[in-house]
Amino acid sequence: MSNNVGKPLDSADAYVDGHLSRTAFISLIILTFITFVGNFTQLQLSSALPTIVKEFGISVTTGQWLTSVFQLVMGVMVPLTAYLTRRFTTRQIVITSMLVFTAGSVLAWLGPTFVIVLLGRILEAIGTGVMWPVLQITVFSIYPLSRRGFAMGTVGMAMSVAPAIGPVIGGWQTDANGWRSIFMTLTVIGAASVLLAFFGLHNFGVTDRSAKADFFSVSLSIFGFGGLMFGFTNIEAHAFTHPLVWVPILVGIAGIIWFVMRQIHMAAAYRAWERAENASAQSGTGAAVAGATAGANGRTDGGTDKRADGHADGRMNGRMNERTASASVSSQSARVPSGSPAPRPALLDLGVLRNKSFTVGTICAALSFFAFSSIMVIIPLYIQNDRGYSATMSGLIMLPGAIGQCIAQFCGGRLLDRFGARPVALVGSATLLIGTIMMSMIGTDTWIWWVSISQFTRQIGMGLVLMPVTTWSLNCLARQEVSAGSAVTNTVRQIAGAIGAPVMVITMETLTRVFHEGGLGTTLANIDGVKWTLRISACFVLAQLLLVMFGVHGRGAGSAREAAQYAIKRMRSHGGASD
Repeated sequence: MSNNVGKPLDSADAYVDGHLSRTAFISLIILTFITFVGNFTQLQLSSALPTIVKEFGISVTTGQWLTSVFQLVMGVMVPLTAYLTRRFTTRQIVITSMLVFTAGSVLAWLGPTFVIVLLGRILEAIGTGVMWPVLQITVFSIYPLSRRGFAMGTVGMAMSVAPAIGPVIGGWQTDANGWRSIFMTLTVIGAASVLLAFFGLHNFGVTDRSAKADFFSVSLSIFGFGGLMFGFTNIEAHAFTHPLVWVPILVGIAGIIWFVMRQIHMAAAYRAWERAENASAQSGTGAAVAGATAGANGRTDGGTDKRADGHADGRMNGRMNERTASASVSSQSARVPSGSPAPRPALLDLGVLRNKSFTVGTICAALSFFAFSSIMVIIPLYIQNDRGYSATMSGLIMLPGAIGQCIAQFCGGRLLDRFGARPVALVGSATLLIGTIMMSMIGTDTWIWWVSISQFTRQIGMGLVLMPVTTWSLNCLARQEVSAGSAVTNTVRQIAGAIGAPVMVITMETLTRVFHEGGLGTTLANIDGVKWTLRISACFVLAQLLLVMFGVHGRGAGSAREAAQYAIKRMRSHGGASD
């Protein structure tokens, strides 16, 4: 490890002769590990959720806030990444984040009430919320375009397996030493991460201490998305006409609309200011060039012959065009005065959504997270409450899916570089749909490993669709838009995951109540509620498949036909070699 860890690394220092430098490699490993810890923590409590619900005497809908609030807070933190990465160094961001994460782990470990534990989870989410976007931006700043698919597939492999193995280890710890041992372990990991970042992490990029952030927009996003989730959560206990339901939902919708409109207005004002500044600079340069050209013409016109007269009209037209351009610049500068203080940039630059390819990729990621997060909460409830298995067994049943997604994530990046996003995402979406339909066939006496096989199939699909589509959509943006695009896509999918869990849990409990009132026993009603919730989830996956089929095309997308032709060519070449 280098002694000069505070020195920023640029792409020329980090990626040399087709390989990462040793310094960049160590820093990237540390960033990947810390991001892994954050993703690992997201769903680690899903296997422990039934135990926590019983201990505190709360409902399942209230208990699942321990997972959904984590994703919601991460979603709120992600938009701040663009500001944080401009204002602070990589080391400052990571070390501070891990200190907050460690404090939250201690609070959740020792908290005597559910509210204190929930507060600890919020601090954990604040600490880890910016890590994945920071890692993503770092990878895009280091690697050339041709190697980003491989790089994102490699780091994404660790990121995708983290939330899947979290329930396995969380379930084992819950059965062995109680659910609080989970937070004790996270406290130790958090402290170790602080030391790793302090002694081994280098800075990437430069900072701008004059950078500003719109914290009012942060408040709007908290009230908007938090109010929406709180209102949906209360549907379980109250009718929709109850003030605790419709008031938070109304506040949430108003907050989200205000947030979106504010981002659009601020982004437009900031772009207008940038255009005026650029135009002013170009006008000054153009005037200097014009003056030099006029001087040169004045010096040479006296000695020219009659042939020069033929170019007089061209020079006159050129001067007229310069005056027209200067007038245009002056009118722009009149609207936004040149040299005026820079307006505060938007917290979330939604202007990147004008790029159709990026929008398609973002929606695909959101639908994937919505379906994935909800099932990671619902299935452990089925395994433990309806089938009577332990938390450890619940985690082990979900473990093969983690391995499958790890493999698919790595292969997905390589396949993206070779074939493009479209064929890979089509196969992934179809596989995800098949796995979800398989999962919806569960019953009272279903072979328990059928659940494991179904989850394995689902996560193979997740690995093949999520990272390729996300990487392709970011590649469709201009280089200077990648940071804003990363913030938007990560925010949208985190919030989709946060909303997915409570919405699907409420759907499950509502359907269970309907089936129970229809004459079914408690266990049968619960299982039917889970089955129909899974079928609803399959509808979202089907929508994603159709979106990939009709929306993923253009630059870097590739085609299924090209992939098939390549496969046939390889088969023929191998056949010829064997002959």
